[in-house]
Amino acid sequence: MEMLDQVTAFINKHELLTKKATVLVGVSGGPDSMALLHYLKSIRAEWELTIIALTVDHQLRGDESKADAQYVLEMCQQWGIRLISTSVDVEEYKREKSVGTQVAARELRYAFFREQMEELKGDYLALGHHGDDQVETMVMRFVRTANSSSFSGMPFKRKLASGMLIRPLLCVTKEEIQNYCSEHQITPRLDPSNETTEYTRNYFRKFVLPILKEKNNNIHTTVQHLSESLQEDENYLRNQAKHMFENVVHLLKENKGISVDIEVFQSYATALQRRTYHLILNYLYDELPDNLSYVHEEQFFALLHRDKSNVKLDFPQQLKVDKSYKTITFSFHKPGNDEKPTYHYLLDVPGEVILPNGTRISAKHIKGNESFEESSHTFVCSLASSSFPLHIRTRAPGDRMSWKGLNGSKKVKDIFIDAKIPLTDRDSWPIVTDNNGEILWLVGLKKGQSGSCKENTSLIQLYYEKGKY
Repeated sequence: MEMLDQVTAFINKHELLTKKATVLVGVSGGPDSMALLHYLKSIRAEWELTIIALTVDHQLRGDESKADAQYVLEMCQQWGIRLISTSVDVEEYKREKSVGTQVAARELRYAFFREQMEELKGDYLALGHHGDDQVETMVMRFVRTANSSSFSGMPFKRKLASGMLIRPLLCVTKEEIQNYCSEHQITPRLDPSNETTEYTRNYFRKFVLPILKEKNNNIHTTVQHLSESLQEDENYLRNQAKHMFENVVHLLKENKGISVDIEVFQSYATALQRRTYHLILNYLYDELPDNLSYVHEEQFFALLHRDKSNVKLDFPQQLKVDKSYKTITFSFHKPGNDEKPTYHYLLDVPGEVILPNGTRISAKHIKGNESFEESSHTFVCSLASSSFPLHIRTRAPGDRMSWKGLNGSKKVKDIFIDAKIPLTDRDSWPIVTDNNGEILWLVGLKKGQSGSCKENTSLIQLYYEKGKY
């Protein structure tokens, strides 16, 4: 089947176009976007389409970028297609937002696309992503993500501004697009940055995709089918999760907080619990923090299933997760100058926790006769001597601890006094406890009873990175 017929069948199957629609087309001058623009031109009369090309000069390759934009202009004039062009300052945006080149270019490009969709009342924005792009995306996400919701590839259709973003070329390969350009005397511009492996996607394109194609030359079709199946499943689960969110989440007026009834939350399937957890975060955060990770998800579900009440977790940007008996509350807390800084984290083994002042406490297993470091910034205990998970928190009223050689126990407050710790540091000082609340380590000052280790036992070492303490 020729590419034109393949794409038409794909459009009809997924209802990507409607007659008399206004279709905006993102065009760079490369083979993918030029083939897409030519294809849409070829069906313009039959579908009664209004086609408008959009091109963005990212100003990354000097005169070459300008030549790309000029080429697109000339081809649009030749094909009788209206063109709207713009230029963006990627380097300045990178500095402002502290993001990489590709992220900056994409965000600026899509901002322009959304703006034009609104102004022109576009029904569709068509982009030239093809089947090989889809394979690269799926493999990259498989390598990077721990969340099944992110593993469904690029959608062939999704909402964008006033209309829909569509990708009609997901059913064909890069080679088929290049052949299409040759057959129709299209001489596209080539971006040399696509050949370098400096960018992760290019590495997968150059080294990983050829290996997959050796095993299955039709891998793009297989992956597209998988992507569509996963998207259908994910759409269903997300809709169910939205219903769950409405049923279990109670919105609080103060601090944009929410609360959930633990028993009701746990009555739903785990797949819905996980997605509702992410809906909660999307509701609370205007933009998800970069340092919000699957570790926080694990901590939340560990907290959810623990019997112990009155436990708090700290999420990025001062979001507090507070379990009190049968309720979990999410709320933002920005302490004033007169309020004491507090935190409470769960520490995975192996794993690490970043404290509010930027210092870290990490944990690892020590096996067999493996040596370990002993200093004021390390703590070692036997696996059998403590109740897990471990907790890292600030001090609480009445805190006491004991250690080898001490008769009874001593108040943490008195330990601070003896060590001449400034009052300003005491309320934020890290304390490591086991799951029963026993203080194991007053970091840098005292090591509890569990710090005495026996030979030939499995050990855990905690390490505090040198900082202010």
